[in-house]
Amino acid sequence: MTAAFAFTWLGMVLAISFLEAPLKFRAPDVTLRIGLGIGRLVFAALNRIEVLLAVAIWVTLLIGPRSPASLAAAGAVVLVLLLQLAAVRPALTRRSDRVLAGEEGPRSRAHLVYVGLEVVKVVTLVALGASALAGA
Repeated sequence: MTAAFAFTWLGMVLAISFLEAPLKFRAPDVTLRIGLGIGRLVFAALNRIEVLLAVAIWVTLLIGPRSPASLAAAGAVVLVLLLQLAAVRPALTRRSDRVLAGEEGPRSRAHLVYVGLEVVKVVTLVALGASALAGA
């Protein structure tokens, strides 16, 4: 089950963060304000589901077979998610609040940090899923 949860989470991150998020701004008539509004809704939903998947992964690891590699990868992916939720998302929310209020300003570096953490999350979820499948 750990692998199933990890790969489900991986698919959601790939589909939303690396496909939906950049493509929505290329759609006709999607302004920055509209794109940000959609993004906030989508990422809030994704983050809630990520928390549920993280809990599900830890439950399966605690009650079932686990390896040091799986435990390390699960710990790493939860750490990345916590960094995103506690450190980066608040900065992104403040920035999008200002843009949605009509304010203009420099681009946020927090977005690049979030994307970098998403890349780390993808690699970690692949490692977690693979180690869970291998039983290593």
